[in-house]
Amino acid sequence: DRLAVHYPFNETDVLWDFQKLRFYSFFTFLAGIVAGLIGIGGGMVLGPLMIVMGVHPSVSTATTATMILLTSSSVAVIFVMSGLVPWEYALFFFLVCLFGAYIGKTRIDAYVKRTGMASVLIGVLATIIALATVGCIVNLFLGLSSADWCLAGFNSFCSIKSDEDACDVRMLLDKPEDLFPY
Repeated sequence: DRLAVHYPFNETDVLWDFQKLRFYSFFTFLAGIVAGLIGIGGGMVLGPLMIVMGVHPSVSTATTATMILLTSSSVAVIFVMSGLVPWEYALFFFLVCLFGAYIGKTRIDAYVKRTGMASVLIGVLATIIALATVGCIVNLFLGLSSADWCLAGFNSFCSIKSDEDACDVRMLLDKPEDLFPY
């Protein structure tokens, strides 16, 4: 036990007890449910939670980046393996994202190291969450406007049979090439 040997804790170290473990476990479970239901990564939920718990922003962003890497990589592999996305596109976007993440992380880390302002990491996290929220809302309204503002509600996943009074909504594409025509 670190307390018994008088370990020099950092001021931002989380001292775990049963209450904190239960609190974090509950929200981790909730983040997994939300990620599975609506497709956002656990990092969008757990990143701010770690900041609230007092985890250092550098540790929080590194943990969030790891969670996002794991969840997005597994989803990409599933889509490629099922044939919904051509592997060439997946490889191209993987390399572009890897390059962008490397450049962004090294620049932000250098800035934080130079200025000592770890709050920049919190600002970046808050900006990403805000942009994702705005993007979801814009996507919702664009989808509704293209369907003549018809909210069909919860329907079967594969297809919906249309009546004269109902909206005609296609849930899946016939071929993956329809999604990537080029």
